[in-house]
Amino acid sequence: MDRRFEKDELVYKGRVLDVHRVTIRAKDGSSIDRDLVHYNGAAVILPVLADGRIVLIRNYRYVVGESIYELPAGNLEASEDPRHCAARELTEETGYRAGRIEPLGSFLAAPGSSDEMLHAFLATDLRDGPQELERYEEIEVEVVSPARVREMVLSGEIHDAKTIAALGLYWLKVGQAEGRHGNP
Repeated sequence: MDRRFEKDELVYKGRVLDVHRVTIRAKDGSSIDRDLVHYNGAAVILPVLADGRIVLIRNYRYVVGESIYELPAGNLEASEDPRHCAARELTEETGYRAGRIEPLGSFLAAPGSSDEMLHAFLATDLRDGPQELERYEEIEVEVVSPARVREMVLSGEIHDAKTIAALGLYWLKVGQAEGRHGNP
């Protein structure tokens, strides 16, 4: 049992997540029950073409009942290296293969209820090819200018948190590399 918890009970074991009922000790000494969702983590990939355009996907997400703009991403298999997952998901969801994959950073998805860590990568030196979608996936690839992507984030057209976070990490790093403070 994790030392953060007085009690940890597995209440559901799923294909990609587990749900635990945990008991934590409050500052006043009382016990509080909480639900915790465990994931192995995920990789999110920011594919950038040689001319600077960004490869987005429009992915049908049944949970929210809409096709949303996002970056390619996927769940890590148990003990899988996040960079390997990033390369695999890039090819599966977009058809592109990257000559170079660099880490952008990692972040927690929803630390109030989940331990999911997302690992963001920049994919460059891209070569186009066919998508290798899972039979349930409905994904369209769209190549968009950086200016248009910024507009889409600001307008709410892109409202996927992992996509916004990965883009933010990228834009911060591009700004640092170019010695700028502000929008790249």
